[in-house]
Amino acid sequence: LRVNQEEVPENCSSIQDEEQDADISKHRQKIAENKDQMRTNVIQEIMNTERVYIKHLKDICEGYIRQCRKHTGMFTTAQLSTIFGNIEDIYKFQRKFLKDLEKQYNKEEPHLSEIGSCFLQHVQGFAIYSEYCNNHPSACIELSKLMKQGKYRHFFEACRLLQQMIDIAIDGFLLTPVQKICKYPLQLAELLKYTTQDHSDYNNIKAAYEAMKNVACLINERKRRLESIDKIARWQVSIVDWEGPDVLARSSELIHSAELTKISKQGKSQQRTFFLFDHQL
Repeated sequence: LRVNQEEVPENCSSIQDEEQDADISKHRQKIAENKDQMRTNVIQEIMNTERVYIKHLKDICEGYIRQCRKHTGMFTTAQLSTIFGNIEDIYKFQRKFLKDLEKQYNKEEPHLSEIGSCFLQHVQGFAIYSEYCNNHPSACIELSKLMKQGKYRHFFEACRLLQQMIDIAIDGFLLTPVQKICKYPLQLAELLKYTTQDHSDYNNIKAAYEAMKNVACLINERKRRLESIDKIARWQVSIVDWEGPDVLARSSELIHSAELTKISKQGKSQQRTFFLFDHQL
């Protein structure tokens, strides 16, 4: 800012332009560096949570399942199948996924890591979470029944201490796969935010985000449909002297139910309750 100066040197304007250009260049460089740092943070967060998750799965399989199988007097095969579902398959899958993720991780410059392709390569494998998530409510019911007895509470606590697991109850450990499959789209969305369009991993990250979002949606949709089928089955059983074929033979979802009035030709009216399903009324 020039104050009370009659004459302005001729080269002053060009010096100011050069300084301004240098400032813009520095500012852009700072933004780029900041974005690289943010991308590094997100990549490291993904890697760290993945390693912690594998540790949780290992603890469940080796700390709980292995011990439970030794005590045949306390647990039947059916009970263990209900409580733990297909978590051993998930553990096996996640170990392979982490191994491939580690190969794509750039330790020296984490922001240059290209992990998008790893998600795309394994996207079909994540479908095994569907079975686990659908089974999870039954696992909670079975577990809560057992936990009413002191011997089971003490047994699970002894398993936890023997495996040197963190201080979380068994139901907390069994919830981790459900939380994990929902967390992937959030992590990838965050990574996409700090991945510039000219980054070699941009397109793969974008595709991986959409794919993992679809996996989570598909699992939620299957879960919702199973709950709907269960609801219809319970509803039909509650009706005395049910006649005709099962509703589930044709339909899988109740859309609406309401009271209607039937009026005969003679003018008599009768109350009726109608149920509209996805394929029949």
